[in-house]
Amino acid sequence: MAALPNLAAAEISTVSTSYNIIGMPGLVDLPTAEVAPDSEFVLTYVQYGPQARGALTFQVTPRLTASFRYTKLAMFGGGGAYDYYDRSFDVRFRLLNESKYLPAVSIGLNDFIGTGVYSSEYIVATKSLLDNRLRVTGGLGWGRLGGRNSLGQTFGSRPVWDYGEGGTLSAGQWFRGDFAPFGGISYQVNDKLTLKAEYSSDIYAREADVGILEYKSPLSFGIDYKLSPITNLSLFYLNGETLGAQMTMQFNARRPAARSGLEKAPLPVAPRGSYDAKTWSADWISDPTNKTDLQKLLSAELAKDGQGLEAMSLSGHAVELRVINNRYFSPAQAVGRASRLLTRVMPASVETFRITLTERGLPLSSVVVKRSDLERLENASSSEIFKHAEIVEADLGNKDLVRTPDVFPRFKWSLTPYAELSLFDPDNPVRTEVGIRAAASYEITPSLILSGAVTKSIWGNIGTGEVAPTNIQPVRTHGPIYAQQGDPAIEHLTAAWYARPGKNLYSRVTVGYLESMFGGASAELLWKPVDSRLALGAEVAWVKQRDYDQLFGFQDYSTTTGHVSAYYDWNNGFISTVHAGKYLAGDWGATLAVDRKFNNGWTVGAYATITDISAEEYGEGSFDKGIRFTIPLEWALGQPSKGKSVTDIQSLARDGGARVEVEGRLFEWVNDGHGDALASRWGKFWR
Repeated sequence: MAALPNLAAAEISTVSTSYNIIGMPGLVDLPTAEVAPDSEFVLTYVQYGPQARGALTFQVTPRLTASFRYTKLAMFGGGGAYDYYDRSFDVRFRLLNESKYLPAVSIGLNDFIGTGVYSSEYIVATKSLLDNRLRVTGGLGWGRLGGRNSLGQTFGSRPVWDYGEGGTLSAGQWFRGDFAPFGGISYQVNDKLTLKAEYSSDIYAREADVGILEYKSPLSFGIDYKLSPITNLSLFYLNGETLGAQMTMQFNARRPAARSGLEKAPLPVAPRGSYDAKTWSADWISDPTNKTDLQKLLSAELAKDGQGLEAMSLSGHAVELRVINNRYFSPAQAVGRASRLLTRVMPASVETFRITLTERGLPLSSVVVKRSDLERLENASSSEIFKHAEIVEADLGNKDLVRTPDVFPRFKWSLTPYAELSLFDPDNPVRTEVGIRAAASYEITPSLILSGAVTKSIWGNIGTGEVAPTNIQPVRTHGPIYAQQGDPAIEHLTAAWYARPGKNLYSRVTVGYLESMFGGASAELLWKPVDSRLALGAEVAWVKQRDYDQLFGFQDYSTTTGHVSAYYDWNNGFISTVHAGKYLAGDWGATLAVDRKFNNGWTVGAYATITDISAEEYGEGSFDKGIRFTIPLEWALGQPSKGKSVTDIQSLARDGGARVEVEGRLFEWVNDGHGDALASRWGKFWR
């Protein structure tokens, strides 16, 4: 059985973290040794003169900070002939936490993977004084931060970085060449206002060479003003020459954006009272109509709560429910509410409740709880009922289960707006499209599902993007052509069958128009015990490239693609994934992904794919990589919802390392219904 995590609310620091103009905790342009509260997620936008910059920063662990930055350098490319757009990644690690006498110390890499326009490394220390209002920072920098008043060299001269197609580690430069001191101070005047000043060792040589910035002074000054609990406005004067402004928005994955608990309270537990042999008799089971009536009543009550009763088995002393959770992001909340309903519906003799969560017709895991424990512990903490509950493998052999009439077949449809982004096109770095999506599904049985979606663009310019040159089969780079000609478009149109072929095994077969660019057939098998941190999977697909209009036709290109996969939950919120096999363009290789998943459903991660295609064949970026994050609507709205917003930011969309996109891949939703996910969100059992 999975261990219950600490259910106390995570401590979120009330001390505001100041962010510099590259999107990392810092002064104006310089870093400090500060770290944000664990799990802080930050968006920054900076404008100074004709230059603009956006950054996305995440406090990955209490010590590790990572950032992705996108910068427009006006008239920087070609020696000042055209605008240049730069993508860069930064990372920082806190080596030493601040103590009474010692400062905090951090080490960091700026622009460590890419073209190296902002490439620098540093070691920095920060000490807080005057009740943390005054913070003094000093450090040593290399690369760009080693340009003024160098103290010497480390490990010889800094080699010139041959970045090739970009996107590769510049490790040969790290902490080499000239190094120089930098420093600064910040003073928090009150809860809203902070003043900052710095002495920079960056002389902005490349910008000065092409005339986009005139370097006059190593001194820069800034003012931060807190507009709201999540929004900061900053004004700065850079290098004695340039005025600029910055907007910073700070969120925390552990802290809801809206008040939670706005849903209707569940019905209370109905205690049975003292033992009475006649009242608690199981003689009622001899009348089969009682079973039918109880199942009908329970199905109606669960439906009022946004859940479905797929099937039920009932004896004189035990009941098992197969529950379809249509509403609650936390599976433990669905289980808790179903348990309360059982105390109100079931005869007094029924003592053991077994609630089995199902998804796409497949039983995932079962929670077994005693009715007497529910009666005794209703007003106790959720951790107390957890001690008396069991999370076990779902019973695949229960022949007494009776399917609830009129639940299936089931038809669902929706008509919703959609918005899409296309990022990092050098001619237009942000392209958008908005339109209407009509989607429908027909569940013939719980595990046999027909589904499809059609989109109609209302406005957008994604289809006007340039088609990137490619040296291999264009499986993704023709995206702008698909966007231009596919209006309206069949986004997907599939039949999917899900099954449990054996203990700990899950399977999926999907056929049809799988995604916007490919159709065919995909089959998947997953091994995942309910209480295991390890899962193994395999998938194979035969696919054919769709016509650009995304209707019913196909192009000539077809291929067989497939992967073996391993998933491991490190039991600290981190899940690592490896996919190895053949990709859409015929290349062979592997994808490594690391995601941090929070108890409330937030997920933030990064991935990279290396295949047998060379960097030159792949093109700009050298290999496929990106960051991704998932935000549950429940977190944002404060209302129960299984909906979520999924964002995948690729540094560039190229053909190498591309996988077919299939709806309903097994691991994520199977894992969400297993022991660790139930345990991690058990705090909502009584909600």
